[in-house]
Amino acid sequence: MTADGEMTTTNKKVVLRRYVTGYPTAEDMEVVATPGIPLRALRGSTAAVVVKNLYLSCDPWMRGRMTRHDDGDAVPADDFVLGEVCIYAHRPFEFLMIDRQALVNYTVGAVVDSTHPEFSAGDLVWGMSAWEEYTLVTKTEGLFKINHPELPLSYYTGVLGMTGLTAYVGLFEVGKPKGGESIFVSAAAGAVGQVVGQLAKIAGCYVVGSAGSGEKVNLLKNEMGFDDAFNYKEEKDLDATLRRCLPGGIDIYFDNVGGTTLDAALLRMKPGGRVVICGMISQYNLPEHEGVRNLFCLIPKRIQMEGFAAMDYYHLYGRFEKEMAGFIKEGNMSVIEDVVQGIEKAPDALIGLFSGRIVGKQLVAIA
Repeated sequence: MTADGEMTTTNKKVVLRRYVTGYPTAEDMEVVATPGIPLRALRGSTAAVVVKNLYLSCDPWMRGRMTRHDDGDAVPADDFVLGEVCIYAHRPFEFLMIDRQALVNYTVGAVVDSTHPEFSAGDLVWGMSAWEEYTLVTKTEGLFKINHPELPLSYYTGVLGMTGLTAYVGLFEVGKPKGGESIFVSAAAGAVGQVVGQLAKIAGCYVVGSAGSGEKVNLLKNEMGFDDAFNYKEEKDLDATLRRCLPGGIDIYFDNVGGTTLDAALLRMKPGGRVVICGMISQYNLPEHEGVRNLFCLIPKRIQMEGFAAMDYYHLYGRFEKEMAGFIKEGNMSVIEDVVQGIEKAPDALIGLFSGRIVGKQLVAIA
């Protein structure tokens, strides 16, 4: 409690100890506890919300922010901050303490206090927050109310949150599938890939996915409804594999991995095909990114290749949430989660994304 009687709490958080080269390790992060954190939102000119985080989302894009970029490299967001930053009390510009900044990513939580007219204490929300127990959110344009609390709240880290929105807009706004088309999805057993494949089936497409184990291949075909799938680790010739699985060619390639898989898919694209660039997880931990050799295919085949950021489509979230909740309730969307308990387990959960051991959506329950 502060000197003027306001409630405070100790706040556990995950911070970055050092910038990462290669694959991240548990030693690159640590969990720290900061006492005396006020539970009231900032009073003054800035509308803000204090959120008690319940679930933390683990996403591959966080890896890019864990490396120091001094050369102007194109990155999805600023590097994570090392060391200490200033934290202020609720009265404008009153210095309170020095604290360390938590890793930033999407969370699901409950509003504790708010000075924002659209949020009230008790509201369930998801959006851009931080890997900590309590977060003061001042950039509320990335915070959304949860409209389907009858579904598991954890779904808002994945299929009903940023993961699902990424799959939805990447497929329908960028890929623009038509019934009967053939779609290839890489990292298809991952959080985004499993949703893309099921949405494509709902749209009436023929869907093939790649994954990194026999267990994942069986999951795609037997639980997710994919028409075919293969374990890329057992295929010596990706071009031959894609010819076997998609003999008529590929209309849409939804790329989550980049590298050699992207190169092989370009050779199998149909004229007028679309390549949706969502992620390149095969490249995130390499000291130098691999080049793409088959870009010449774009010209004679009139292929469109486009990257995208789901945050550019926030205006579609209401439509997406309504449709996706309907798919889940109707039994047309299977959801697979890998949930670990406790914020202390968060670093290991994040590292697991890059080892290939995760099936479905990886998240951390902290309350």
